[in-house]
Amino acid sequence: MRGRRRTGGLGRSWCGDRGAVTAEAAVVIPVLVVFAMALLWALVAAADQIRCVDAARAGARAAARSEPEAAVLAAARDTAPRRARVEVGRAGDLWRVRVEAPTPGPGVLSLTLRAEAVALAEDTVGGGGHGVGDVDGP
Repeated sequence: MRGRRRTGGLGRSWCGDRGAVTAEAAVVIPVLVVFAMALLWALVAAADQIRCVDAARAGARAAARSEPEAAVLAAARDTAPRRARVEVGRAGDLWRVRVEAPTPGPGVLSLTLRAEAVALAEDTVGGGGHGVGDVDGP
């Protein structure tokens, strides 16, 4: 048996298959690593986008309650991702809170995530100057 090549079914040589498996592994493993890193980046970006939306909503709720601007910014920044920028403004009866945050990543993968929330100012609700419990008389 010494000196003879072993063959698999259909006359194929097992010796040549070892090199093919090594070459395939050398190509497939880096592709799998890149794919896994892309998935991880996408999950981080999705989580940061959700945090931007939550931060904008928290800030808009605080602004609608007529809290001071520092409290509105603090409410939004507590929920926002790191390095996020928060803007608060009022246009008529509406408060607008905009949150922007960069995603970590090189070149093409660096994105700016944005979310905006709008809330009606509570001091404008009810309009007619009536307090709670006031009833129109005859």
